[in-house]
Amino acid sequence: MGISASFFGVDLTRILGGILIIVGVPGVVDSFARFALEGLGTPAPIAPTQKLVVTGLYRYVRNPIYIAVVAVIFGQALLFGDWRLLWYGALLWLFFHVWVVMIEEPTLKQTFGTEYESFRTNVPRWIPRLTPWRAA
Repeated sequence: MGISASFFGVDLTRILGGILIIVGVPGVVDSFARFALEGLGTPAPIAPTQKLVVTGLYRYVRNPIYIAVVAVIFGQALLFGDWRLLWYGALLWLFFHVWVVMIEEPTLKQTFGTEYESFRTNVPRWIPRLTPWRAA
């Protein structure tokens, strides 16, 4: 079985897919490492961080792990010309959004209080800032 055709017969979509994967994978790795080394925990709710992580990619956007994972999935969809992966990525992003708004943000507010409120006020949820935010 060979690689599927590119979307709309445009090979540029494959290049864009490769770029999304190349950018997304280090974003996932960096974010996970920061959770472990700086936050002293994991992204998993059963072993959350003990400290709020506000360095690295978190200076630009509050949810870099979710963005990076979805970027890798969309990258694979474009690379392989697979509509199912596009739908999967879109549904996963929708799940992440609902999870963040209904579960994660209220938990972080309860756990980290004013420190999280300052972070939330200054760093966007999904669309990255152009300049890095620095905690006071």
